[in-house]
Amino acid sequence: MSSSILYQDSNLTQNIIKNELNQIGPGFWNVRSRFRILAKLIDIETQMSFIQLHTGNFLVIDTVELNDHLRQEINHLTDNGNKIEAVIGTHPFHTLSFPSFYKSYPNAAYYGTPRHLRRLTQIPWSGNLNDCTVRTLWQPDVELRIPAGAEFINPQPESSNHFISVFVYHLSSKTLHINDTIIYADKPNFLFRLFGYKHGKMVFHPSIKNVGLHPTEDSPYLFRDWMRNMLHDWPFENICCAHMGVKIGGAHDDVVTLLNESESLFKKLSIKNRKRNPDGELPIGNHYNMNIVGDECG
Repeated sequence: MSSSILYQDSNLTQNIIKNELNQIGPGFWNVRSRFRILAKLIDIETQMSFIQLHTGNFLVIDTVELNDHLRQEINHLTDNGNKIEAVIGTHPFHTLSFPSFYKSYPNAAYYGTPRHLRRLTQIPWSGNLNDCTVRTLWQPDVELRIPAGAEFINPQPESSNHFISVFVYHLSSKTLHINDTIIYADKPNFLFRLFGYKHGKMVFHPSIKNVGLHPTEDSPYLFRDWMRNMLHDWPFENICCAHMGVKIGGAHDDVVTLLNESESLFKKLSIKNRKRNPDGELPIGNHYNMNIVGDECG
């Protein structure tokens, strides 16, 4: 097996290899895969993670397209897929690779967001991540939480509201797997630098400034306080972000800095929402009382 072991290296992020199992910490592997936008000119990356439970079985967090080499590595790690206990889709709009992954590994239990279950009906889903009991199935090895202050069940408009996903924390490796909510700029290309992305910096997904959070006065602070609780409870050291990279070591401090630096943004959004939406009304089909206290469903 040729997967890279990164957590013992001093220049960790420089050794990430695309379409290969990169070991981030004990019992945690991450796969970086290309995902091109703007007429396929810009690669913003996407990801998949493998977490080994204390039982020896594995959770697969999100999916990417498999080539022969990556499939061989997965088979070696998981006994040809026999040790894959569950495959979990954490982001409502990260769906494209699930059908092909299911064809390769149909015997695992599949869990997804409400949108996964609505759209990918060819997969026999075992559970919905909106269900609190599903999110606790793999504790204490792995914890899953949904941020407050944003729409998870029915994000609208679908073309741009990709802000919220399930946060996944692996205790043993102190690693956080997260999709669009936070972006880590690992060696951004020229175009991303033009848009203000700096190497080694974390930022919230741009949609936080418009449709990402609920259009209510209190939603920015609900999200901020949820983030504070998450940072208090989860002393992660590493973070794997779908877009655009992996930070090994020091990730917790970086997210704390991001949250503190965003205080003026939260205030600005709250004031804007109060002016535009004084009654605090939500778009039809959205759900307000999600995860306001801890990790509860209401």
